[in-house]
Amino acid sequence: MPPVYLDNNATTRVDPRVVEAMLPMFSELFGNPSSGHAFGVAAKLAVARARENIQALVGAAHPDEIVFTSGGTESDNLAILAALAARPGRSEIVVSAVEHPAVKTLCTALAAARGLTVHTIPVDNAGRLDREAYAAALSERVALVSVMWANNETGMVFPIADLAAQAKAVGALFHSDAVQAVGRLPLAVAATAIDLLSLSGHKLHAPKGVGALFVRRGLKLAAQTVGGSQERGRRAGTENVPGIVALGAACEIASAGLVSDTARIAALRDRLEAGLLARIAEVRVLGDRDNRVANTAGLAFAGVESEAVIRLLDRRGIAVSSGSACASGAVEPSHVVRAMGVPQTHARGVVRFSLSRETTAVEIDHVVDIVPAVIGELRRDALAPAA
Repeated sequence: MPPVYLDNNATTRVDPRVVEAMLPMFSELFGNPSSGHAFGVAAKLAVARARENIQALVGAAHPDEIVFTSGGTESDNLAILAALAARPGRSEIVVSAVEHPAVKTLCTALAAARGLTVHTIPVDNAGRLDREAYAAALSERVALVSVMWANNETGMVFPIADLAAQAKAVGALFHSDAVQAVGRLPLAVAATAIDLLSLSGHKLHAPKGVGALFVRRGLKLAAQTVGGSQERGRRAGTENVPGIVALGAACEIASAGLVSDTARIAALRDRLEAGLLARIAEVRVLGDRDNRVANTAGLAFAGVESEAVIRLLDRRGIAVSSGSACASGAVEPSHVVRAMGVPQTHARGVVRFSLSRETTAVEIDHVVDIVPAVIGELRRDALAPAA
């Protein structure tokens, strides 16, 4: 059996069609988009087409609402810092307890450096946001609300349109880290009150090192990287044209297959969960099972350490994760697991299986055959008397 890759929330394989689209940008169409000659114009047009493809996938109203970045982390940082600059006199931020470190760490640093107040909204044991606490945190002192669209560890989907409308009612800007949602959910940001939205190429079969930030027209974005006038003065620096073209191609492919791919992936995820739950005792599915992105299954196995599970599965050619890739190497339960109050019996044994459109039924059945034996082996070892 060839290796099975089920860590697509960490990164995805670049689609061969995406590679094909970007290769000419290294050779024949290598011009600088800021140059006025034919080489530069060709590159500029390629960037413009990519911008339109991203606009279509996220459902923005205008192509100029898309700003290219180096990925999700830069997009999150740019959004948060720009939002604070756009709301002078306001000194509070509202975030969820399960945000990605790109948001969580920055907000903690801003609280320490600038004296800002950060309201961290708790979640319940299914990862659902405490709506009463959220409403109570909103006031005219809040500059920004940042809540992820889909959680990277559980797949839990938040009611972003409603949350954005509530933030708008008190004059706060609303940002969503949609890295795990873009290409997996229909977004239609133009129909919402969302001001800023982050996405990353390597989560949807484009290369690492390229991403984008949706910035609603009318919101002045204070550049955090200064120099040239690229991206309408919102992010200086010569554009990563091959990466941008690749991201545009990936978004076009995702748009075309969104409905059919989502249904097939969800069926495979359910097949995986049903198979493991039927064969393994004392295992929990994390998150709201009726309100998740289709590709993500977070399972908490009692009596084992997630890192040991990952290591043994890797030896058997199966790649999974213990949670966010940005927190790999940690031996304690992630902040997401802790925020959900997962019992200690299960919290150290959380394993994330994340699928993609490339995942097959044969692979899922193979994983269902292998995982129970691995869990059983680790549980027996844990119970064995010390030598």
